[in-house]
Order: sequence, then C-alpha cells, then structure tokens
Amino acid sequence: MHTLSPAPRVSLRPLLTLPVIVSALGFFVDVYDMLIFSIVRVPSLQSLGLSEVEVSRAGTFILNCQQAGLVLGGILWGVLGDKRGRMSVLFGSIVTYSLTNIACGFVQDVNMYALLRFVAGVGLSGEIGAAMVLVSEILPKEIRSYGSSVVAGIGYLGAGAAYLTVEYFNWRTAFWVGGGMGLALLLLRVSVFESGLFSRMNVEHKGVKRGNFLYFFSSWPQAIKYLRCVTVGIPTWFIVGILATFANEFGQALGISEVVKPGRCVMMIYVGLAGGDLLSGPLSQWLQSRLRAITGLLVFSMVLSGVYLFGGITTASGIYTVCLLAGFCTGYIAMFLTMVAELYGTNLRNTATTSVPSIVRGTLIPMTLLFQALKPSVGALVAAGLLGGVVYGMAFWSLSRMEETFGKELDFVE
Repeated sequence: MHTLSPAPRVSLRPLLTLPVIVSALGFFVDVYDMLIFSIVRVPSLQSLGLSEVEVSRAGTFILNCQQAGLVLGGILWGVLGDKRGRMSVLFGSIVTYSLTNIACGFVQDVNMYALLRFVAGVGLSGEIGAAMVLVSEILPKEIRSYGSSVVAGIGYLGAGAAYLTVEYFNWRTAFWVGGGMGLALLLLRVSVFESGLFSRMNVEHKGVKRGNFLYFFSSWPQAIKYLRCVTVGIPTWFIVGILATFANEFGQALGISEVVKPGRCVMMIYVGLAGGDLLSGPLSQWLQSRLRAITGLLVFSMVLSGVYLFGGITTASGIYTVCLLAGFCTGYIAMFLTMVAELYGTNLRNTATTSVPSIVRGTLIPMTLLFQALKPSVGALVAAGLLGGVVYGMAFWSLSRMEETFGKELDFVE
C-alpha cells in the first residue's frame, strides 16, 4: 500500500538574498524621497513667505509637478528596464532623484521648487516597478508574494523615517538626508545581479520587441487590460494625496480645534501601509488568490475612508488613528504590483510594472484639481466623498474583470 508523501516545503531562504534586501532598502529610500514634500509642504512654503491661501495653491501646483514627473518617468524607466535590463533602472533612477532631492534643500522660490520636484518625480518613478519585477523574476513562484511583501513592507517605513527626520531637523536637512541615503545605497547596488529571465530572453527571444509602451494601446482588449491595472491602484493615492495631504483642511471642516498635521497623517498612513503589505503576501498565499486578497483589503479601505470624512471624528488623534487603519487596509500595493508583473511577458513586464504605478500617482493631478473645483460649492468633506466614490467604484469594477494570476509562471513573452 502506497502512501502519499507530503509536498516538499519551500525554503524561505531566498527572501534573505541580496537582491531582495537591496530592493527593499531602495524602496525605503524611494518612499522617503517621494513623500518628503507632502510632509514638509506647509512648513517649507511658509518659510518661503507664503500665506495660508498661497500655501494651499502653491502646494497643489508643486505636488502636481512631481506627479507629472512620475508619469513621464514611469514610461521612460519602464521602457529602459525592458530594453537594457532591470539594473539599469535601479542605478539610473536613484542617481536622478537623490541628486535632485539634495538640490531641493537649497530652493528659494516656488517655481524652482516645482521644477526640482518634477525632475525628482521622473527619477522616483523607476524604483518600485523595477524592484518588484526583479524580485518577482528571481524568486520561486511559491514565495513570490512573500518577496513582494517584504520589499513593500520595509519600503513603506521610509515614510516614518521622513516624518521623524522633519520632526528633529528642519525641512532643508530632511531633503539632504534623503538624497544622501540614496547615494549611499548605490554602493550596495553594485553587487546585485540581473534577472535571469531577462538575461535568458536576450538569448532565446532576440527578435521580440521589448519595452514597447504603445503595445498596451495596440488594441481595445490590451488598452482595457492596462487601464484596469491603473484603476485598481488609484485608491492608494486618494488616501495619501487627498485624505492625508489636505488633512489640515478636513480637520477644520470637522470642527477640530487642534491643528491636524498633514505630515503626521502621511506618516501614519505609510506605517499602516507597511503593516498591510507585510500581511498581504501571506493573505494571498492563504487564499490562493491575488484578487480576493486585494478585494478584501480594498473593502475595508473604502469603509475607513468614509469614517474619516463622515464618521464625526472630533480630535486630531482620532484622525491619526483612522489614517493608520486606512493605511493598513490600503496595503495591497505589493500584491497589486506583483499581479501586474504576472499579467505581462518578460519583454514588457518592466514597462507595465513601472508605468502603471506612475500613472496611478499621476491621477492625483485630476483628483486634486477636481477636489479644489468642488470644494467651494460643496465643502471639503463632500468634495472628497464624491471623489472617493468614483475612485473606489472604478477599482472594484476593474477587479471584478481581471485575470487571476496566483502561481503563474513568468517565463513567457508577449
């Protein structure tokens, strides 16, 4: 009588390899440098002599310049990563945003501030996509989601580091610290090797087109597939770019006597994101599904957004607590980007996984414009509520029509 032998246990040791560790640290620095403006927006613009009204207007303009840079850079770095390799992006992007963030520490006027944040956005857009693709391609499929969770979970703690730096030093020093960390990380990157799947593609599929961004819009099904990926990620920037960045205005609308600090809200959300992303990998493994893991977290994120705006919060600490919880429930970014990487072949994987989150970040531009346009007539709370309804509605609609990618082999081309 034959007995079935148990399935061999998959080792988690590859999670401790240098590419995973360096990718996580790179994303940590990326998050720090990306969010530093949201955290120092108010004090930095006040120090340049702007009034409260001007701070809101100029802050929106500068933030939108950064987001526009993220969109452009996401396409450029994505294409480069599929044409020249994942490591070319990880080197080039970190040099670009590190030097630009150092320059931000010397800024003296709004227009130069906006230009530097645009260039920083271009650089910042390359990091997460290339890191997630590299980790997804080098790890066994059985622990792929764990690797993505480690990268995102450690990476999002960069927001906490940014906030604490601003608390203990001035805003100019905070920019210099971020740029310095990025340049220091370059020393570790020298030892990281290229993805085996990318190297093999260069040998086995020499004639295949690589990094063709227009392929995503070459037919209606391809365009819809790509746009669904984008809409699933938009709620993350609704939480960060609207609810956290303009938290001081929501605090006033709620009648909270204390001053609600947007920087602290950003920090709390990203600490929550770190915890949520660390959970999302094991949750996806347990459910044997990317889609169900993302949908479950997104439902709770939507509920907490409603509590934030219409739950009758009366204290600043209440706002910060809801931000922490909302961040935790919006911590599906690791699974979201892993799913994008799994949807596309090796010749387009970096282009998709880098450009999608960058375009998601870029959607903050129409979101902030719509928020500012609606605010005078319906107030800050209702304006954000209407915006959130559209954002979450599109995300759930897209999820309901996406392919399940759990356990998918990645050794294929488009």
